[in-house]
Amino acid sequence: MRILVTGASGFIGSFIIEAGLSKGYEMWAGMRGSSSRQYLTSPDIRFAELDLGSTERLCSQLAELRQQMGGTWDVIVHAAGATKSLKREGFFRTNTDGTRNLVEALRAEQMLPARFVFVSSLSIFGAIREQDYSPILDSDTPQPNTAYGESKLAAEQYLQQQTDLNWVILRPTGVYGPRERDYYLMAKSIKQHVDFAVGYRKQEITFVYVRDVVQAVFLAVAHPEVKHRAFFLSDGQTYNSRTFSDLLQHEMGNPWVLHIKAPLWFLRAVCTVNGTVCRWLGKLTTLNMDKYHILAQRNWNCDITPARELLGYTPEWPLERGVPETVAWYKEAGWL
Repeated sequence: MRILVTGASGFIGSFIIEAGLSKGYEMWAGMRGSSSRQYLTSPDIRFAELDLGSTERLCSQLAELRQQMGGTWDVIVHAAGATKSLKREGFFRTNTDGTRNLVEALRAEQMLPARFVFVSSLSIFGAIREQDYSPILDSDTPQPNTAYGESKLAAEQYLQQQTDLNWVILRPTGVYGPRERDYYLMAKSIKQHVDFAVGYRKQEITFVYVRDVVQAVFLAVAHPEVKHRAFFLSDGQTYNSRTFSDLLQHEMGNPWVLHIKAPLWFLRAVCTVNGTVCRWLGKLTTLNMDKYHILAQRNWNCDITPARELLGYTPEWPLERGVPETVAWYKEAGWL
């Protein structure tokens, strides 16, 4: 089987490439020419330079690749996406327009695959079911409260209109693991003896280890009869706001930590000022209004029953197993 993974140089994409190679598939890493190949070192990887910002340029690139391969890919896993951007438009340019450009160029070059797996996000639903903390269902109406979530939702809505494409959508909650940098910042903060949390109201949080996301990707590949469906992904458990940081602290040898819990108004003020200043300076920042809405959201619980029943998804990495491997990698890589 020949599989293209867009965003292959990224956190999730690089793990998909590795897993595909271990399964004996012909794996193609789709990426910009300037992207790092730090985690793509196997000599068995085929590379495909793809410019998702231009349909015309994509058509030219795809035509060359089709001639090189003598055909097209059996499966495309579209994992490319922007999680940070200086401006709102940047999310839509990459996450929405990039998805549309890819599909339209594939169609124009008669290279639509037999299976198209889109890696989306739980963030498309926003802050809902926060009164009773019940699991978010795929039948709920999305109410994204971040530009990132809005752009991913727009990409999903585009795909849902493509009746000639055998697509499936995966919506992971917060993904962590080796190579991931956002949760690493929490580990770094704990090493520096500070654990920062916000909001005094109860918060139900969910996580999914990167290897469970990869499991779901290949289950979607193996079940092409399950099409035109979207699935939530988590490890099947919900946690309180301290669980992740407590596990990090334990794995780092239990350094003394000052646990600070600030009110939401304080976080909003910090994110507003910092986000504005960084936009003026042209610098990406973690603390912006998108981050505020993510941290302020109280309910991240989601129903993974459909993924279990239709794809056979069985999470294997609860936090108690995933955090130790993640911290061990951070240490080995010299991040901690």
